[in-house]
Amino acid sequence: MKLLVLGGTRFLGRHLVDSALAAGHEVTIFSRGREPTHWGDAVTRLVGNRDPDIAPGLDALEVGEWDGVVDTSGYVPRHIRAAAALLEDRVAHYLFVSSLSVYADASRADRNESAALAPLADLASENIAADYGALKAACEREVQSVFGERALIVRPGLIVGPHDPTDRFAYWVARFLRPELLGDRESRAVVPAPASRPIQFIDARDLAGWMLDLALARIPGAFNACSPPRRWTMGALIDALVSRARAGGSAVLPKWIDESALAAAGVEPWTELPLWIPQSDAATAGFMEFSCAKAQAQGLQFRPLEATLDDVTAWLATRDNDAAWVRTLSAAKERQLLLSA
Repeated sequence: MKLLVLGGTRFLGRHLVDSALAAGHEVTIFSRGREPTHWGDAVTRLVGNRDPDIAPGLDALEVGEWDGVVDTSGYVPRHIRAAAALLEDRVAHYLFVSSLSVYADASRADRNESAALAPLADLASENIAADYGALKAACEREVQSVFGERALIVRPGLIVGPHDPTDRFAYWVARFLRPELLGDRESRAVVPAPASRPIQFIDARDLAGWMLDLALARIPGAFNACSPPRRWTMGALIDALVSRARAGGSAVLPKWIDESALAAAGVEPWTELPLWIPQSDAATAGFMEFSCAKAQAQGLQFRPLEATLDDVTAWLATRDNDAAWVRTLSAAKERQLLLSA
């Protein structure tokens, strides 16, 4: 297969290209050319900008034909509209990586692909931070309007694994298995109670391999792409981390803190303590319990949690951590929480 990847140099895109090359596919990536890659001449690199108004824009995509395109870097409907229109007659299948954030209502568990999508209140908005979910939903519509039955929409939840630049999952791995990366830390780690809290994520490599299979088969439609609801809990994650910490000679243990105490201390959910969405927030009560039954029926599989933990630990040992953890819970704030618990 001749595959075009819009993006492809970071995290999910990187794993997608790795999978495609390993399977013998011919890969072209389109990006701004700022990120170094490890593929050398194994991929064709096209340089441009997703915004057609910023030179050189999409000029590099004006020539070429591909069996499929995977769009990992689309956030603004205007950008998607321009790329889809340009590629319409030269690409057989368009896979757009969207998000579970597109849904209008995350208050209830087990929402599937038929649930209503978030409307974009200001149709001119390109404010990704403020309107992320609604913009992704609008991007989906742009792809579908051009490619119709040749369009595939994949809606991941939290993506985890090696090379994740957000550290939303890696924070917990580092806190228990490589605490020295986070500075001078106590032997107890603040963890948001209750342990029964459901959490939902997907390893980027499982997602990448599955998307590649769907692109090759030219599957249409929309799919939630996440672990099955209630497959994992916060307690299961922490237990796995503690078990590995003990095996490696680390003495880090959890200190479960009620979320009312976390809120009183001004801890920011999801950012300072990743994976924590307060149970008091009724609007997001079902965000970690989306249905992925349709994707599972289409072949989506999930590696053991322990495999992801081990691989993230190994990756953390090799990367430059100097600029990491700037938004996660600081040592000083964690220490204060422990003292007051």
